[in-house]
Amino acid sequence: MGSTLRDEYQVDPDNVWSVAKAALKSYERITLHPDDLRYEMKEPARVVKDQVFELFYNEIIQELRYNLSPGPEIEVPVFPFAYDWRQPLAVTEAALAAFVNEVIERTSLLRHYNAEGYKPKNGRVNLVGHSMGGLVIAGYVQKYGLAQVDKVVTLASPFRGSIEAITKTTLGGGGFSSSSGGSREREAARLTPALYHLLPSYDGAVKPVKRDVYLKENWQRGIVRTIGGFIDRNSLLPKETDPQKRADETYALAETLLTRILDDAWDHRSRIEKLRLPDPKRWLSVVGVGGKTRVDVKITVDPKEGPFFDIPDEVNDWKAAKPSVRTGDNTVPYHGARCAFIPTEQVVCLSTDDFGFWEFGDKLLTHLGFHSALPSMNVAIRLTISHLRGKPQGDIWGRPSPEIKAKDWDPPIPGLARK
Repeated sequence: MGSTLRDEYQVDPDNVWSVAKAALKSYERITLHPDDLRYEMKEPARVVKDQVFELFYNEIIQELRYNLSPGPEIEVPVFPFAYDWRQPLAVTEAALAAFVNEVIERTSLLRHYNAEGYKPKNGRVNLVGHSMGGLVIAGYVQKYGLAQVDKVVTLASPFRGSIEAITKTTLGGGGFSSSSGGSREREAARLTPALYHLLPSYDGAVKPVKRDVYLKENWQRGIVRTIGGFIDRNSLLPKETDPQKRADETYALAETLLTRILDDAWDHRSRIEKLRLPDPKRWLSVVGVGGKTRVDVKITVDPKEGPFFDIPDEVNDWKAAKPSVRTGDNTVPYHGARCAFIPTEQVVCLSTDDFGFWEFGDKLLTHLGFHSALPSMNVAIRLTISHLRGKPQGDIWGRPSPEIKAKDWDPPIPGLARK
């Protein structure tokens, strides 16, 4: 949700999603149409991506531009990639593929790059992704390969999902926003395909294990009824005079729509699980730990009402002296941030304790949460620069995965200090 959305139907485009608009909860402007989830429910409109949130990403972008340059007059282009975060990730991956081509072509027009032999046919980029951006990158690499990519950095990316995706669809609120949730927010969430791409798939995420959240039959009937009610009010379905028949019709359509969205999300997750890298050390995976995070969810089945989600409180069993996997970054649990294509011994963890004195860590954590604030952490920025440069940048450190012994840690940045 870190890209601004604007409605281009107006001659003077109208900003409909930003940090300020999110606080105003203008969800009706971004809710998708049940008959065609590519477009908005409230028509006429043409809502498209605008730019990344400056509050979250300006600092890391400016630091990359400055610190990757070998001199004050030698510009290193760092292009923000905004995208419509409502859409299925395959759509965003295709947009990223086109954007990579554009960036390479633009960069090849810089004299100092061209003089060094940087051309469209052999140009490469580095990719840095935060949160769902890491999933987009993983899907892009799985589908398009690494021919145009040199190195990758992902920060707090839910490669195997987050319980907050269930919280968001069930309650409206949760770790993906500062809101406590509401009916309009729940409705918008339940019709946002990309949110289902963030459903958890790691071992132990759902109890009992036989309750797969990617299967429609394990979802609360109330959620399906909500989607059905939305279809009833907004779809082009011909009106039915018999109320019960109408309710049955819209419920069946809601089940079909939910099944399609879940199947698409599972197909994408399956693709990510199949990704294998020829050289995993070209990819720096930074995982947040030490924050109170929901690590599992229980599905209880009522004899009459069927399944419903029993969402537990957040937990944090992380201790520097005795690390635990029952932790996360307030939004993505540790296991949700892990993936098959990065060896466990190469994972670099950062804790809430890693905020520096001058970062006003408590203020950032209070207003943004650790997950959103992580790209603004000085050490996270320096780790990113160090990985892309291939040598340490300033004072950097990290923590090994809680799943391994400290002596087995083998991070992709040579000489990285262990904290």
